[in-house]
Amino acid sequence: MAFLDYYNVLGLDKSASQDDIKKAYRKLARKYHPDLNPNDESAKKKFQEINEANEVLTDPEKRKKYDQYGENWKHGEEYEKAQQEYARSQGARGRSAGGGQNPFEGFDFNNYNGNYDTGEYSDFFEDLFGSRFGGGRSSGKRGSYRGQDYETTLDLTLLQASQTHKQTFTVNGKNIRITIPAGVEDGQKIKLKGQGADGVNGGPKGDLYITFSIRPDSKFVRKGNDLYTNIEVDLPTALLGGETIVDTLTGKINVKIKPETQNGAKIRLKGKGFPVYKKEGDFGDLYAEIHVSLPTNLTEDQKKIVEQLADSLKK
Repeated sequence: MAFLDYYNVLGLDKSASQDDIKKAYRKLARKYHPDLNPNDESAKKKFQEINEANEVLTDPEKRKKYDQYGENWKHGEEYEKAQQEYARSQGARGRSAGGGQNPFEGFDFNNYNGNYDTGEYSDFFEDLFGSRFGGGRSSGKRGSYRGQDYETTLDLTLLQASQTHKQTFTVNGKNIRITIPAGVEDGQKIKLKGQGADGVNGGPKGDLYITFSIRPDSKFVRKGNDLYTNIEVDLPTALLGGETIVDTLTGKINVKIKPETQNGAKIRLKGKGFPVYKKEGDFGDLYAEIHVSLPTNLTEDQKKIVEQLADSLKK
């Protein structure tokens, strides 16, 4: 997978604050969002890169490793462990002919491009992650290490996130089909074990981390497992009571309006909210806020009726 300069992707430098990163991410995410760039593969790719950069740089631990190790940040700790193991082995054995040269000495880990060769060792990773650290060649088993993890962002509508469904997407040229459980949250991350890069020298495959991005909905606002929406009620219904129609995620339902309902009052529809993640049959609630719509373009007769009502209410 090609190396991404995460700072460059967001148009920032290494001194950028967390607020700078968030602002840059929001601006670029809006610009390259797939909904605003349909059928534009370059915009889709850019959007994925922006999400990946944001994922790493907003995590203090990941950002620290990225700043220290660059493109090899995911294996930086393995490098340090290898150095420590080498130091321990040397302390236990003492220096011996052909075994005292540190294979890491002078190596610039940040600039490693996969073609490192000391002349003494034909495979750098055999020495870096293998079982021998004493120098010289060995007829033992070649070292191996785990494959790189992949990360991707999967966009969902609110309706898609509310339904258990299968979805296929592509990561690094590989088609992956997963079942997405109903109730996933915006920003939620899941791990698919063994779906990352192949390991080196027989090492295990890396994992794939998927972050869900749920688009804002025009009708509903989600807060946890509850949903919030607005409904319009005409003045006669608000004063005298009646019925109105409310949209839910599963369709339209009739709801009774009590007489003398005030503007801004909320109706709670139990169990009509968002499904609870991995708890089949368990749902949050739907809260519908009433907006009383006032009549316009009244006739003279209608105005007289309103005046009579107003006079009677003052008595």
